[in-house]
Amino acid sequence: MKYSVIALSLLVVASAGDAHAKAKWVIGMSQCNLGEPWRVQMNADIKKAAAGNADIEVIFKDAQNDTLKQRAQVEEFVNAGVNLLIISPKEAAPLTAPVAAAFKKGIPVIVLDRRVLGSSYTSFIGADNKKIGMAAGKWIAKRVAELAAGGAKGRVVELKGLMTSTPAQDRNSGFRAGIKAAAPAVVDIVFEADMKWLEANARKEMESALAVNPKIDLVYAHNDPGAHGAYLAAKAAGREKNIIFVGIDGLPQEGQSFVKQGLLEASFEYPTGGKEAIESALKILGGKTVPKEVTLNSHVFTKANVDKGGECL
Repeated sequence: MKYSVIALSLLVVASAGDAHAKAKWVIGMSQCNLGEPWRVQMNADIKKAAAGNADIEVIFKDAQNDTLKQRAQVEEFVNAGVNLLIISPKEAAPLTAPVAAAFKKGIPVIVLDRRVLGSSYTSFIGADNKKIGMAAGKWIAKRVAELAAGGAKGRVVELKGLMTSTPAQDRNSGFRAGIKAAAPAVVDIVFEADMKWLEANARKEMESALAVNPKIDLVYAHNDPGAHGAYLAAKAAGREKNIIFVGIDGLPQEGQSFVKQGLLEASFEYPTGGKEAIESALKILGGKTVPKEVTLNSHVFTKANVDKGGECL
């Protein structure tokens, strides 16, 4: 499939000059938003993986957390005739149709991190959010059991990611299943809220949780910014030293750093898959078959193991 020169002029490109003319293949990358450090890292991982290959040029679009904008941007990529599409969807259902339309037009599609519905795509790459949530649930149940005294239950706050997205749903259901499997009798979830992956929202929700709960033992947030936002709210209230904070993502400069500083007691890794997406893209564009599902490995980072690369789940 030839990439339209006219269409190129309509796309936002990071590089100048005739870089596209030199590239054998053009890849469109639709990122749901760049308001989360984890997603900034995903784009950086894609850029790094693509940088060493002159055959490909990656064009990035940021949907700015707007589903309608992301739908439109995917359609722009399709109309421009990109050779391959990578998408990390904001939400599953609304992005299913444009992804399926691209796939049915013969454009290979790699769905990264968050799923769409159905199977009209070439490959999905992501870690197992349900497995990560379950591991977090088991770890938290064990940790709360260590704190429990006289049969008292540990009081836990759950700050959820965007619950219309599949990772948040899986991190929630996996968490509850992990608690049930480990020690359901010792955990009491006293407050839960959808903070939509954003630290500022998590801080606000945690302020509400603190206002109505004189005792909170642990906060489980669906990402590390959420856990950090909860920590900041608790610190402002002078209660951070009596609460354990646990998050998901495990980025070196974020979750792992928070663990080293003692702000979080644990961070469960969710790898970005950026490098793997480019590796799969090159195979697809080269005419090779790739797996329909690629599950990435994950680790848990605690103070005891963070300097050793964490512990594999």
